[in-house]
Amino acid sequence: MSRRALLQGSAAFLAAPWLLRHAGAADVPRFSLGIASGQPHASGMVLWTLLTGAGLPARVPVQWELARDEAFSDVVARGVEVAEADWAHSVHAEPAGLDAGRWYWYRFRALGQQSPTGRTRTAPAADADATLNFVITSCQRWDVGHYAAWRHIAAEALDLIMFLGDYIYEYPSRPGSVRSLEGGLNVSTLDQYRARYATHKSDPALQAAHASAPWLLVWDDHEVGNDYANLQGQELQPNFAAQRAAAYRAYWEHMPFPKSVRPVGPDMRIVSRLDWGTLARIHAVDDRQYRDVQVCPKPDRGGSNTVRLKLCPELLDTRRSLLGTEQERWLADGWDLRRPWNLLAQQTLMARYSWTDPTDAGGTYWTDGWDGYAPARNRLLGALAQRRVPGAVVLGGDVHSNYVADLKADFDDADSPVVASEFCGTSITSLALPQSRIDAARGFNPHIRYARGDQRGYMRFALDAKQLQMQVRVVDALDPLSGVTTAARFVVDAQRPGAELV
Repeated sequence: MSRRALLQGSAAFLAAPWLLRHAGAADVPRFSLGIASGQPHASGMVLWTLLTGAGLPARVPVQWELARDEAFSDVVARGVEVAEADWAHSVHAEPAGLDAGRWYWYRFRALGQQSPTGRTRTAPAADADATLNFVITSCQRWDVGHYAAWRHIAAEALDLIMFLGDYIYEYPSRPGSVRSLEGGLNVSTLDQYRARYATHKSDPALQAAHASAPWLLVWDDHEVGNDYANLQGQELQPNFAAQRAAAYRAYWEHMPFPKSVRPVGPDMRIVSRLDWGTLARIHAVDDRQYRDVQVCPKPDRGGSNTVRLKLCPELLDTRRSLLGTEQERWLADGWDLRRPWNLLAQQTLMARYSWTDPTDAGGTYWTDGWDGYAPARNRLLGALAQRRVPGAVVLGGDVHSNYVADLKADFDDADSPVVASEFCGTSITSLALPQSRIDAARGFNPHIRYARGDQRGYMRFALDAKQLQMQVRVVDALDPLSGVTTAARFVVDAQRPGAELV
């Protein structure tokens, strides 16, 4: 597909998001939340849509087709999925047996209407040389900004979009919000989660990004509730398992995940691996569902706190885990020693980040991220060093700031070798701490190479067998028509961990 054709289609969405070319003017739009693809592999991917509008039957047959060309003159796969009311009339089609390493176009038909057309691709074959162009994104709180970043992401020539958590936020709108949300309370029920996804997915720029390339997704906390850990909510609510079950159900309904991971009660497995030819292995993990609860919380609350190490020695408990014992073992056993790159798609900043001088009683740390589970981080980074894992790059989000960091086996030792590079991307819209606070902490964290909380946007990567190139792409989230600028560029050599500013 030509980029011009794709962008022309995206522009049509931006101009008239509810106008479907193949629907009559009097018809109820049935594809108003757009389409998407995700979880690609060498022989297939997941194609997603969700039927909308009043008067839907309990079960609706939905036709889908996949073609080698955007005119659909060479259709290579087609089928019918039944969209059920119990699962929000969502569709998760899974074409298989496709050619590796090539682009396809897809669309859906139901109730006399045809969806927009999307573009997707398969991963390269395991023995194929490859390059990889991708972005990392996260944290798209609706009411504090516009999705200008998605408009530019849709225009990038990308193989893959990685979304690293906080697709929705459970909060109600703030007074004086940039955009208003439905409802006036924190989201906690299935109907409320479904409505919140519908609001987010109504955005035409986000729809254009979904239609432009396959996505690889992991969640963080706000898809359920702020700072939740395992089966404990921040408010210590006794019905949190039911809330998590509702949240996971709505998440699966609205995302391009396969039917095999459809949630059962409060459980859904999003952990996965993707091999990209001979170039890279991508490990996608879950740092919410299996973690130990945060230590030293505020009185009568769960969730995070910011504490001095000397007042919270539990931070050094080696039995605690952010990923859970089983997932830690899965990750440690799965590092690829043959491919030049190992990319870890996870939710937050991994590098140590002390808000005070670590030589003064050990420093001060936020307990919800990896600093709240330092022994588990040491195990992960120690395994990278011991096994000499090539091209280890940690990708994250969550903290609404752009960070580039060197990851060390021992952050207290200035001479400790760098074992991995970290790129933690800022938010699409969500607000960050003042830059003055981030600047004040920089001196306590010399392994942090770049730290900007005053930037919204995304990180754009170009990866080949020898080098990773990253651009910090920045927009004005208060302006839906904002342009995009490149604020910084970094490179990583495949043979030497650590990012260098270009």
